[in-house]
Amino acid sequence: MTSVLITSTPVRGHITPLLSIAEALVAAGDRVRFLTGGRYQREVLATGADFLPLPPEADYDDRDLDTACPGRRGRSGPAGIRYDMIEIFLKPVPAQLRAVREALGSEPTDVILAETMFAAASVLADLPRSQRPLIASLGIVPLAFKHPDVAPYGLGIRPLPGPLGRLRNAALTVAAERGVFAPVQRFADDLTREVTGRPMQRFFLDWPAGCDLLVQFTVAEFEYPRAGLPDHVRFVGTVSRSAASTIPLPDWWRDLDGRRVVHVTQGTVANTEWGLIGTALEALADDDVLVVVSTGGRPVDTLPPRLPGNARVARFLPYDWLLPRTDVLVTNGGYGGVHHALEHGVPIVTAGRTEEKAEVGARVSWSGAGIDLRTDRPSPRRLRRAVRAALDEPRYRARSAAIGAAIGRSPGPGALHGILAEALDADASTAEHI
Repeated sequence: MTSVLITSTPVRGHITPLLSIAEALVAAGDRVRFLTGGRYQREVLATGADFLPLPPEADYDDRDLDTACPGRRGRSGPAGIRYDMIEIFLKPVPAQLRAVREALGSEPTDVILAETMFAAASVLADLPRSQRPLIASLGIVPLAFKHPDVAPYGLGIRPLPGPLGRLRNAALTVAAERGVFAPVQRFADDLTREVTGRPMQRFFLDWPAGCDLLVQFTVAEFEYPRAGLPDHVRFVGTVSRSAASTIPLPDWWRDLDGRRVVHVTQGTVANTEWGLIGTALEALADDDVLVVVSTGGRPVDTLPPRLPGNARVARFLPYDWLLPRTDVLVTNGGYGGVHHALEHGVPIVTAGRTEEKAEVGARVSWSGAGIDLRTDRPSPRRLRRAVRAALDEPRYRARSAAIGAAIGRSPGPGALHGILAEALDADASTAEHI
């Protein structure tokens, strides 16, 4: 039996996939403890894992981050990532580290599973292997892995093949590390120096590359190719395949029968204003489609009072029911929601620049599965044009379906138990020969 400590920031979009991972590991017979925010205690316990609370300094309510962090409002792209990394993900690191050390001190732990934004793991990964458990990064956002074949993470720039592309990537990497994200790197270096006595050994967004294992929850068909990717990077498919939804059907669900359906969502984080949803409702009001909106948990009555006649709204919707009936997904680009759509072969229109969404949108465009509008504030006309193209041009559905077929062939979270056991065996064998 492997003893596992899962660590996550208290963000809904990060917690949800990790709950499925915890459930799969518990089912495989592993000892699982889960360190995260207090409001997720009931959901964690329902997986069979033990719940460990983050300290108050590292816990926050992600349902309205712009109110919790007033300086965040209006920031997107690199400026938004810069702010989020320092204020939301790096500043809690000392409290996160304290909680992790308490967990490690209370019982033997074989492996720490850290989602990409649990930044304390980046500091722990810089410690010698003899001073920490094996650390595995859980890739629930696009792969942040520095490589000559790809542009720096966070800019949302698609690959350019050949020598010219590598030259471009090298120049952008210098600009990103020494310019755009230099303040964040200095902050990360200071945090790491306090623990290890030296600055972080790599660019802060590339910390998963320094882990003992990097398990990416996608398929290779939806990730940029990188020549010579190391063996410790494993693609296992999506988390979304692991369980059917328990969300009840809305009372209007029969209205979808025989209609072309456009599903619109802003996810569960960037949904404090109705920018994309409002634009989509306006853009598609006169089209012969049914516009199905999920508010991501916000009350339905906070939407504009006069909804178009072709709109249907719910706080949450069961994707295993909705997406087989959906013709196009309009989203701000959450990694989980996009993978749900790909699993069902649904073409995608993305309009998001906050958090990881610029990188997700770039991959949607690069893969051919949809259209990236490269903005979080598209005009109604531009959004409508993109939706019509996704509806009418078969190539988008064909590419999404091809990626969905790859997802269907992948093992998903069920593979993690074996991957961890294999990594621990290899780690023990290496230690014996040192």
